[in-house]
This record gives sequence, C-alpha cells and structure tokens, in this order.
Amino acid sequence: MNSNSSTSARSSAAEQVAAITARLDRLPATRSIWMLVILLSIGGCFEIYDLFVVGYVSPGLIRAGIFHNGAQGLFGFSDQATFASVTFIGLFIGTMAFGFVADRFGRRIIFMLSLLWYAVADIFLSMQHAAIGIDVFRFIAGVGIGVELVTIDSYISELVPKSIRGRAFAINQCIQFIAVPIVAFLSWRLIPMAPLGIAGWRFVVLFPALGAIFVWFIQRRVPESPRWLAGRGYVEDADRVTSQLEAQVSADIGGELPPPGALVIDTSKASFSEIWHPPFRKRTIMMSVFNFFQSIGFYGFASWVPALVAARGNTVTKSLEYSFFIAALYPVAPLLFSLFADKFERKWQIVVAAIGIGVFGIIFAVQSSPAMLVLFGAGITLSIILMSYSYHAYQAELFPTRVRARAVGFVYSFSRISAAISAFMIAFFLQNFGDIGVFAFIAASMVVVVISIGVFGPRTRGLALEEISH
Repeated sequence: MNSNSSTSARSSAAEQVAAITARLDRLPATRSIWMLVILLSIGGCFEIYDLFVVGYVSPGLIRAGIFHNGAQGLFGFSDQATFASVTFIGLFIGTMAFGFVADRFGRRIIFMLSLLWYAVADIFLSMQHAAIGIDVFRFIAGVGIGVELVTIDSYISELVPKSIRGRAFAINQCIQFIAVPIVAFLSWRLIPMAPLGIAGWRFVVLFPALGAIFVWFIQRRVPESPRWLAGRGYVEDADRVTSQLEAQVSADIGGELPPPGALVIDTSKASFSEIWHPPFRKRTIMMSVFNFFQSIGFYGFASWVPALVAARGNTVTKSLEYSFFIAALYPVAPLLFSLFADKFERKWQIVVAAIGIGVFGIIFAVQSSPAMLVLFGAGITLSIILMSYSYHAYQAELFPTRVRARAVGFVYSFSRISAAISAFMIAFFLQNFGDIGVFAFIAASMVVVVISIGVFGPRTRGLALEEISH
C-alpha cells in the first residue's frame, strides 16, 4: 500500500471514529446512560473496598498477633507499613506494566477479568496465618486492582456524553465509596470478635470475593466502549453498540434524538510514544508529578486513619468507631459535588481540594476531643473526595482514546510507587514525630499538587475528548 492510500485509509477510519464520537456526545443524560455508570461503579465498589481495607484490617491483624509494630515486623518495619507498601507495589505493576491490556483487548473484558483476579487473591489472603503469606497475596490482589482502576476510568469517560463527564465521575465515586463505610463498619463490628470461632479480620478481607458474582451482571448489561471499538477498526461493532444506546436513550425521552455535532477528526496512529510528544508530553509530566504527590495526601490519611486516631490516645475499638463515622462521608459527599461537577474547571477543583487536605490535616493533628477529631477528619475526607473524583475524570480526559488506558496507567502508576514509599515514611513520622509530623509531610506534598495542576493543567470543561486531545 503506497503512502497516499495509507493516508486515505487512516483518514477514512478517523472519520468513522469521529462520527461515533459525535453520536455519543449528543446523547441526553437519561436512565440508560446512568445505568451504565451505576453498573460499572458497583463493580468498582469492590476495588475501593480492597484499597481501604489496608488501614482498617491492620488493627485486627495486630490484635491476632500476626502483625507487629515497629522493628518487630517483617524486614524490621511496621507490618502495617509493609502491608500497605506491598499493596501499592502491586498497584504500581498493575497500572504501569499492564495498563496497556485494556487498550489492546478492550475495556469490558479486562474490567471483568481484573475483578475476578483480585477476588480470588482475597480468598487466599483470608486463609493465611503469617504476615509473609498475607503480604504475598496482598501483592497479587494489588496487581489486579491496578488494572481495574485504569480500565474503569477509561471506560466511563468513553461511554458518557461530554456534557456529564464530571457528574458521571462524581456519581461513580459516590457508588464506589459506599465500600468505605462498609469496610469501616465491618472492621468496627467484626475485628474485636471471632464469629464461629474464626478471627473477624478474615471475614472483612473476604468481602471483595463477592465481586466475582457481579461479573455476570456486567457481562449481560454493559457493552464494550464504542470509541474503543471504532478506534481498533471494529466499525460495524461500534455502530451496532452506538445504535443500541441511541435506541435506548430515544425510548427514554420518548422522541427523536438531537442531531450529532460537528466531527472532530484525528488521523494520528496509536503509539504509546506519542505521550512524549506535544501536546501530551507536558500533560504526562504534569500528571506524573501530580499523582506522585496526591497519593501521599489521599492514602496518607485514608490508609492510616484508625492508626492516626489511635495516636490521639484512643483504644483500637474506639479508633475504629470514630473512623467509621468519618468514613460515612465517602458515599455522601460525591452527591453534593455532582451539583457543580461540570460547572467549574476540574483543575481548580483539584487545587481547592489539595489546599483543604493540607489545612484540615494540620488542624486535625492538634485535636484531642472525639468530636473535633471526627469534625476535622470529616474536613480532610471531603477534600480527599473532591480531589479524587476530579482527578479521575481529569486524567482520563487528557489523553486520546487510542492510548488512554496506557497513558492513564503510566501517570497513575506514580501514585502507586509513591504510596508504597510513603507508607514507610508515614510510619516513620508517626513513630518519631506523632501525627503532627505526618500531616506536615502531607501538607508539603499538597503544595506540589497545587503548583503542578494550577500552573500547568489545561482546561477540559465542556469539551469533547477529541477536542481536548487536539
């Protein structure tokens, strides 16, 4: 094939992709569209549960004599720090080394397989009796969770019309974060007990295995991303899926759909190397720096909240109780944020959230009364949630469909390696400087977040994914 015919074929394929995109972006936000978001988000509940279980189940493992504090733990470190670290090393490998699989094989199949992967790993984890076995299966689960996180962000951003991307991610986070009070409540009620003569922590870590059952519903109800299908050359399949969505939405509104908008045509070939060329190079560097430092704020509090509350002189049971009240905000706050998710630039929402984490964290560190711990812990949590849904939407918007999962996996992987390192850093600060040292460390990280996104982040509000790519 000569260069002219190759260029012509590429242009024709790009026009077909653009036509699919224009048809999707003009769809009204009806029950059928929101049902797709809800189903994907319920599947994501299990990954969020698995992420947050680190902080909540560790007191139970210490109580059971499996984990130890300080130099008595594995490798001369706190076992909780090692537990958190191997989780995020697994996440790092899942996002960095396997982020490409969703671009290669499709969003739908990888979403389901990664969910099954970490569900099986958690079943084996619940059977372990030594710290080393727990860490091994925690690492294996982390790989699957890492792939899942990359896939679901790409999946949602490509399925919903541009007018509701912010709200879609806010609702996504609302549903996913239902898992946080669940893990907090189960830990609070079960860890001090041994139902049926079995240590309570084993029941807590078994919960994500229920995700394996949910795969059946995903397989039946959620289609492959039409944008991915069109981009891979499966134009007939993309047209079929888009037509089905159009028919469902048309039935929802009881009338004709609005006409598609103007086509945004991109003839670029898929290549991971393009994220190192303009305009993506600056975005890749910016989001890599951002992810490295944001995870210190996010997981520095979320994964350690029971330990941080206990550091203020509370018992394990009380710290888990207070942590549950703080965790109850996770599914509620995104509903509030969904009211303005698409009304303000996402970059500024991220900046405000980072400032909130730093300020509320420093205030939290000097409190002693339960009411104030819960109040300012809630302030940190609200800021964390605002940053979480904003950046999940933002980083998925910044890269083109053809390399979205790989690009998101690459930049996201820096948050995983950061979390693995910061787990030991936070354990060090907590042991040597108390929680004021922990939150000073977190606040410094948030300054870097504010600068990286506030100064270098492009705007994305109201733009089609293909317009942002240009």
